[in-house]
Amino acid sequence: MIGAKRCLIEKGYARTTARDIVAMSDTNLASIGYHYGSKDALLNKALVEAISESGLELSAALAEGERGAGPLERFETVWTRMIEQFPSERQLWLATFEAFAQVDHVPVVQEALADGMEQGREGAVEVFKEVGMFKETTDEATLRAVGSFYHALVTGVIAQLLVDPEHAPTGKDLADALRAIVATVHRDKAEATSA
Repeated sequence: MIGAKRCLIEKGYARTTARDIVAMSDTNLASIGYHYGSKDALLNKALVEAISESGLELSAALAEGERGAGPLERFETVWTRMIEQFPSERQLWLATFEAFAQVDHVPVVQEALADGMEQGREGAVEVFKEVGMFKETTDEATLRAVGSFYHALVTGVIAQLLVDPEHAPTGKDLADALRAIVATVHRDKAEATSA
């Protein structure tokens, strides 16, 4: 697994061969098929595991965050830390986006990424619960919607950081955008109530 993760980071998803993994891990070709079924299955598992490990590192960093700050300040802190962590994770995210391009050609990749996204939705809810930005709910539809929103935001921010890092949003930009959106919703609600 370690060799596959290293290959993902050093060579990328599409350019990694079974022989590359063997060379990085000091094993033999037959062991990939025996333990994982195929090179693609191993790479998919390695990718999901690497992203999960990255999320755990972020959760640990966020645990040290500002507990006394208000929700929007915590939102800004979370995003600032995520963006600060990005350069060390750049190659992993490039490999992830490379894997996205395989979904129409390799069904097992689509399945692995769909499973990873589901875990990402659940993980996002947990991260934002930990910093007090989302309250407990038993409503599964709401949990899924919130997780999907945060997951979409993460994916969009990462795409911008990969393609145009100089113009990608900062944590402050995202918090300012959320402040503007919330203010508009409150204004529209107040206008509707007074009408």
